[in-house]
Amino acid sequence: MFTDLPLDQLRRCQATVTEPADFAEFWRQTMVEARACSGAVKLDRVDTPLRAVEVWDVRFGGWGGEPISAWLLTPAGATGPLPGVVQFHGYGGGRGYPLDELAWAAAGYAHLVMDNRGQGAGWSVGQTPDPHGAGPQVPGVMTKGIDSPQGYYYRRLMADAVRAVDAMASLDMVDPDRLVVTGGSQGGALALAATAWSGLVKAVDVRVPFLADIPHALELTDSEPYGELVRYLASRPEAKSQVGVFDVLAYFDSANLARYATAPAVFAVGLIDDITPASTVFAAYNNYAGPKDIAVYRFNGHEAGGTLDLERALTFFNHQLGLCQEPAPGH
Repeated sequence: MFTDLPLDQLRRCQATVTEPADFAEFWRQTMVEARACSGAVKLDRVDTPLRAVEVWDVRFGGWGGEPISAWLLTPAGATGPLPGVVQFHGYGGGRGYPLDELAWAAAGYAHLVMDNRGQGAGWSVGQTPDPHGAGPQVPGVMTKGIDSPQGYYYRRLMADAVRAVDAMASLDMVDPDRLVVTGGSQGGALALAATAWSGLVKAVDVRVPFLADIPHALELTDSEPYGELVRYLASRPEAKSQVGVFDVLAYFDSANLARYATAPAVFAVGLIDDITPASTVFAAYNNYAGPKDIAVYRFNGHEAGGTLDLERALTFFNHQLGLCQEPAPGH
């Protein structure tokens, strides 16, 4: 059942991925470019059967100023700036439907659910295209534009995540000093990127983060979506091509991003996860630069704690934002 390291070794394990020498500068320039053509945030009220939650269809400028879809949900009739939470979804998913995500608005937050460009045809529906071409790739987005860090798909998606936080901070109904982010799997990687590069995130919830210590992950699993990378590398067995791929991926590795994120954080890991193996999650967690705690689920996989993680994140955020007096979990 347990296929990774024992827990005591997981708590000490270090990432094998190397941080590129120009990593911080690459991301600084990426965000300068992303913010240079941001455009206005557009909100259109949506009629729903909900009586306690108000819903808006949102468009904001992501990478290249390209319109990114999102939902904004708020408590009905709320006045004054609200604490804001930006949520990022996992691989293959999109923003879904407004009724999919009601807990955060029910808890008194303004809740922005970001679409994943070029995804949203897997387990939840999306609306946002990725209008950029690419060379040869395995179906999916893992190898889209992988010949250079400048053209790689995740540069655009991670820039979108930072811009989602910027968009949330610009809304009159949101308190820009009380912004938090949350996500699992791919969403966890996006939450780390947003925390590292936005400068606005006050706390972060990172569940089973994807794209963490990628070279090591590929030694442990070929489960999707890592399987896309495995098939791409198998088609290019020459060593030079494979090294180049790992050089590109290093710019987007969650274990490298974690070194630049300093907001208080809670993580979650399942010890029998075959999608984001436990040692890769701990590689990101152990590199995380800010105050942190991790929930360990010994007999769970990629779902980690499920609803328990949502409750834990909500309690943690309430504490960090001064919304309650209960102690934060693990702090």
